[in-house]
Amino acid sequence: MSAEPIIYGLIFIGVLVLVEGLYLVVFGKSISLNSRVNRRLEMLNKGTSRDEVLETLRKEMQQHMKARSIPLYSLLADKAQKAAIAFTPQQLMMIMAGVSGLAFVGMTIGTETEVPVRALMSVAIGVGGVYFWVSSKAKKRLGMIEEQLPDAIELMVRSLRVGHPFSSAISIVSKEVADPLASEFGVIADESAYGRDVGEALKDMSERLDMQDLRFLAVAVTIQQQSGGNLAEILAGLSKVIRARFRLFRRVRAITAEAQWSGKFLSAFPLIALVVINVGDPNYYDVVRDHEYFIPACFFVGIMLSINLYVMRVLTDIKV
Repeated sequence: MSAEPIIYGLIFIGVLVLVEGLYLVVFGKSISLNSRVNRRLEMLNKGTSRDEVLETLRKEMQQHMKARSIPLYSLLADKAQKAAIAFTPQQLMMIMAGVSGLAFVGMTIGTETEVPVRALMSVAIGVGGVYFWVSSKAKKRLGMIEEQLPDAIELMVRSLRVGHPFSSAISIVSKEVADPLASEFGVIADESAYGRDVGEALKDMSERLDMQDLRFLAVAVTIQQQSGGNLAEILAGLSKVIRARFRLFRRVRAITAEAQWSGKFLSAFPLIALVVINVGDPNYYDVVRDHEYFIPACFFVGIMLSINLYVMRVLTDIKV
């Protein structure tokens, strides 16, 4: 059995580790989602002015959507925006090119494939690796925001009930909770201090992050501003709704986990069987390898496996 697929996999993993390490080296560990540090407050404590901190955070949150017109980058822009990647679009494209070049060098050293195949695989690994890294960052960040949001709303409710205005409640959330939600609400607090409407800022944040729960919050605040009412009671009810949706979502995910893993197993089993057969008998396919239908059949099997994965994902993708 050829060792080339293993080398491709190792190079792909190396690309992910390289990009993550470069990100932490350039921007520091405080930007990591695993850190409990409130990054906005950390920058303020270092002496950075409030308007400079606001400009830095807004740039990170919006810069990728402004680069949607760049060919092919539009596929990555939405994920990079949700992940609030501090790399600029130009830097991300340079990283793609750089890791593609390193992947090409690695495959040149470790494999004997032809130059066009190495070039194609290196581009796929470079672009795919950065896309996978950004997607994982976005998914993790959005998941943390979803978990933090009910607690943040309840903190706002307690602040409103003791007499604080809503803008002060937003500011308290930005100081008391952890990132990533703290910096998001910190931007809203700073924008409201400079005169922007809080409801409009919340609406922009909900659209940028594409989160239904944040849309509920923005709509509730906007309606209260226009029609009046007890905002604390409205937000208390919203917090209960969000927690109930979150519990339902986890229950649905637990119920559909078996079907999801069944689809993955059924798609991976033929590939595993192929590896086992080649290890046990390297000459097993020699009889049919030169047949005219062998390559088309391989493509057909690959397409059917991909369709199987897609269908199983659609069947288990239940919106809550």
